[in-house]
Amino acid sequence: MTLSCPICNLHRDIDQQKKYEIYRDDLWVLRHHPAPAPLVGWLLLDSLRHCSGPIDFSANESSNWGIAVRDACTLIKQLTQCDRIYTIAFGEGAQHLHLHLIPRLISNPATKAWSIADHYRSVDSGKFPPVLPDQLNKFVVKAREIKGTISHYS
Repeated sequence: MTLSCPICNLHRDIDQQKKYEIYRDDLWVLRHHPAPAPLVGWLLLDSLRHCSGPIDFSANESSNWGIAVRDACTLIKQLTQCDRIYTIAFGEGAQHLHLHLIPRLISNPATKAWSIADHYRSVDSGKFPPVLPDQLNKFVVKAREIKGTISHYS
């Protein structure tokens, strides 16, 4: 872990872990997007080790990555009933792998393709309301309860 990295700092923050973390193992941390969250079920899959992305993966991270992403997406779909899941990782805000896993609901035009970026900015700026804390908490609690039913987390 790197002291100057905001993602590494989140991984050390016990309050953040209690509020948002769903799962952690020796490779990955799965957490809900912190408040202000743009959507219920907007998760982040982080490498536990400080690395910028797949180019820096160890052999173990490389062989496990696809399973971790699939299982996180399975969890999102099971809890949100979304139509698909967008996966986005830029790594500019924090150069530590944090893959955004975003539920896409066809019934919600704000989640269509690049409109999701506009929605994110609108919530971040206060133009649109974020997910209510109670909704976010209920999702995290439920996700923790069912994580054992998904192969990677068993």
